[in-house]
Amino acid sequence: MSIVVGDVIPEVTVHIMGESGPETKSSKDLLAGRKVVLFALPGAFTPTCSAKHLPGFIDMASEFFEKGVDEIICLSVNDAWVMDAWGKAQGADGKVTMVADGNGDLSRALGFTADMSGAGFGERSIRYAMVVENGVVTHLNVEAPRKFEVSDAQTMLGLV
Repeated sequence: MSIVVGDVIPEVTVHIMGESGPETKSSKDLLAGRKVVLFALPGAFTPTCSAKHLPGFIDMASEFFEKGVDEIICLSVNDAWVMDAWGKAQGADGKVTMVADGNGDLSRALGFTADMSGAGFGERSIRYAMVVENGVVTHLNVEAPRKFEVSDAQTMLGLV
């Protein structure tokens, strides 16, 4: 069963790159007391994710912040090292926080995983975006398989 609008984000462990290496974070701590736009995608350095999804949020970050969003989070089933390198390559610093869901724990808890073994990816996150206020989902846009139509930055900006 997948999470829906009105649900509280489950508490699981994710990772972000800190000054000394990967740091463990609770999803609850990441989202508590703030307005966050969280978007997820199948993988770092992949075509649509690198050419459209992440760049859109980077380019529009200031507009999100002006509308009261405290943080924009990019989540992927990759490790913290890969997410950090991808964020640096894309210019995400100070705009989008790169969060590693390396084991897929958060993606699985949300009900948003897909078996992408046919493409050599294994279990990954599907593509979606949500607005989370104080840990509660207030807006949720989930993409159909192999689509990029409703989780983009422009669409999500209209929902915050």
